[in-house]
Amino acid sequence: MLDRIPPEFISLGQVVLIAMLVSLVLAGVLIALTYRRLKSIRLPPGADFFTTLRHVPLSLVLFLDLLDFGLDFLSAPIAWVILGKLGLQSLRGVTVIEEVIPGTQVLPTMTAAWFAARLLSRGSFTG
Repeated sequence: MLDRIPPEFISLGQVVLIAMLVSLVLAGVLIALTYRRLKSIRLPPGADFFTTLRHVPLSLVLFLDLLDFGLDFLSAPIAWVILGKLGLQSLRGVTVIEEVIPGTQVLPTMTAAWFAARLLSRGSFTG
C-alpha cells in the first residue's frame, strides 16, 4: 500500500510531522519559561477577551498558536485546562473555537489578535 504513495507526499508528510514536533517542544519551553509570570497576572474584574490579551505576555499567545499547530484539534482541551489554571477564562472560548476550526492551525490567529488588541486599544494600558 505504501509503495503506491508518491515519494514527494511521504517527504512532505515527514516535514510536516517534524514541524509539528518542533512546535510542541517550543510550546513546552515557552510555557515553562513564563509560567511564574502568567500566575502573577492580575486582571481587572470582568475582563473581556481583548482586555485579557492586553495583559498577557506575547509568549502565552505564541504558546497557544504553537500548541494548536502541533496538536491540531486535540489542543483544545489542553488549552482550556491551562488557561483555566492560570485564571485566564476569558481567553478560553475564543481559543477553543479557533483551535477546532479546520485549516486555521497554520495561521497564528491568537498572536494576530494579541497584536490587534494592543494596537487598536482605545484605552491606555499601563502594566
